[in-house]
Amino acid sequence: MRRKSEFGFIADLKWRFRLKRVGDDCAVFSKDEKTDFVITADLLVEDVDFRLNWASAEQIGHKALAVSLSDIAAMGAKPLYALVTLGIPNSLWQTDFVEKFYKGWFKLAKREKVELIGGDISKSAEKFFVDSIVLGEVPKGKAILRSGAKNGDLIFVSGYLGNAALALKILEGKIKKSSMDSKFTKNLLSHQLQPNPETKLGVMIGERQLATAMIDISDGLSSDLWHICQASKVGARIFAEKIPISRKLRSVVNSDHEALELALHGGEDFRLLFTVKPEKAKTLQRFVPKGKKIFCIGEITASKKLELVFANRTEILNPKGFSHF
Repeated sequence: MRRKSEFGFIADLKWRFRLKRVGDDCAVFSKDEKTDFVITADLLVEDVDFRLNWASAEQIGHKALAVSLSDIAAMGAKPLYALVTLGIPNSLWQTDFVEKFYKGWFKLAKREKVELIGGDISKSAEKFFVDSIVLGEVPKGKAILRSGAKNGDLIFVSGYLGNAALALKILEGKIKKSSMDSKFTKNLLSHQLQPNPETKLGVMIGERQLATAMIDISDGLSSDLWHICQASKVGARIFAEKIPISRKLRSVVNSDHEALELALHGGEDFRLLFTVKPEKAKTLQRFVPKGKKIFCIGEITASKKLELVFANRTEILNPKGFSHF
């Protein structure tokens, strides 16, 4: 029997049942004459998306909302409302875990001006899980889809890549913390345990219609760029030396190759990956929120393949990001 893949299954589902709204970070539907709603749903499962011996209840609450806010940002939309459903094993229900979960959730919700309007709570047989739904809005017909990239567009990312994947390696014990001071380690682990969604940048890009296509980097740069290429029926060429990798990451790993692999294929950075017409690049830079960095890493091509360019060679880049199965 052929092994199922997550994205292959979704593609087959879309084809079999003619699902026209499935395929972007959010579904888009009409609110009124001037506005569209966007809505996203994310499932976080214990021992798949987080582990209780790594993350506190507050951190899990924060992350549960953050991943959905990142989807809203990727549509260029403003988040408004949320629903949260929890499956809770009895061992956690008898503690203050759930209260602490909501403490972390509401701290981020307050910062992002998101209102909790519903959800559900149920007993779970063994594992804790969270179903996070967030609804936002965008001007009519202005949601930024994955399917708008054109040949010649520039490719941007909204920050350093690979830190979340490095943090995961540390949590898994694959990289020892003994060589790092506690402040450095805490800051690094926050990229995995408490990611910050790019909501302000996403709203700005949406309001000024600066991107032709956009997605958030949850599965990894290589995979998420490939999602844009498939939806837009284009290819992409990115330059290894332009991929933003922090000095923090380079100081921990053993080689430049390892650093690049984490930046290309590591998931859960929750940065925005977007394409921009060349004539709008200067405008984009002018309106980037204060303290935020964006990086141009390549360009869209007509080739329908991913290429990674080094100083002395060009390679085909195979998407190898995170998969749930």
